[in-house]
Amino acid sequence: MATHGGDSEPQTSARKQPRSGGGDPATRGRTTIADGVVEKIAGMAARDVVGVHAMGSGFSRTFGAVRDRVPGGGKAVTRGVKAEVGEVQTALDLEIVVEYGFPIGEVSREVRENVIAAVERMTSLEVVEVNIAVSDVHLPDDDDDEEPEQPRIQ
Repeated sequence: MATHGGDSEPQTSARKQPRSGGGDPATRGRTTIADGVVEKIAGMAARDVVGVHAMGSGFSRTFGAVRDRVPGGGKAVTRGVKAEVGEVQTALDLEIVVEYGFPIGEVSREVRENVIAAVERMTSLEVVEVNIAVSDVHLPDDDDDEEPEQPRIQ
């Protein structure tokens, strides 16, 4: 079998040429994350902590309860959560209601840790601070007060 001198060299025309504008495709372009996205993640993470009864102030909870009853209104996952999102960092303010009997400091610490872990894992943003305001303590007998009042006249 005869060998040709050029058979051992790869042909350059069959090789893929690098595209112009090279570099890692992951670095081409920019990703922005809306405040509402971070607020939803933080709200879900805060609600997962044992000892958190609700999120938001009394007024926002009352308003939210009305909105929840409206078809299509849905539950406000972001109630009690405010986020400021930059390009690489975010800061959060949370307002929570703690169940009676749970140590507020411990619940706050667990909320902070859970929120930071969830937001950083899901967004790759650095959470620089999580401020927590405890607006109320839910008492066991408060459940009766949360029932909507029946109209006196039907």
